[in-house]
Amino acid sequence: MHYLCLNGPNLNRLGKREPAIYGYETLADLELSLSEVAVAEGATIELKQSNHEGELIDWIYEAEDGEVDGIIFNPGAYTHTSVALRDAIAGVEVPVIEVHISNIHQRESFRHHSYLAPVCVGQISGLGLYGYEAALRTFLSKQKGQK
Repeated sequence: MHYLCLNGPNLNRLGKREPAIYGYETLADLELSLSEVAVAEGATIELKQSNHEGELIDWIYEAEDGEVDGIIFNPGAYTHTSVALRDAIAGVEVPVIEVHISNIHQRESFRHHSYLAPVCVGQISGLGLYGYEAALRTFLSKQKGQK
């Protein structure tokens, strides 16, 4: 079982950017905690971050062509703007769970709409970095149920 965790724009600034909203944990902290969960469950996970929409799209297609069983995706602000990311997700068979650290539905009204949610298998919002672990555990439990 191999999973991919994608993080979009500004998430490379976790721990520094708006810590009152996003907390003080860093992307490196997230990678460590997700890797520990994956290893404990006999799986692997690869984390990637980009501020560039096209690179995120390329990684989604590479996941389809590779051995990726699921994508955990925090698209950041692209959630509310990117039809291109929505189309990429819709165009692959790899299941995607959309994750947001903050509760996007409690924030500015423009953040309430996700172009991606309708083509994802689920959305987790407002659980902090634990939302990523919840997404990984969801994929893991589904994989175990299929075997």
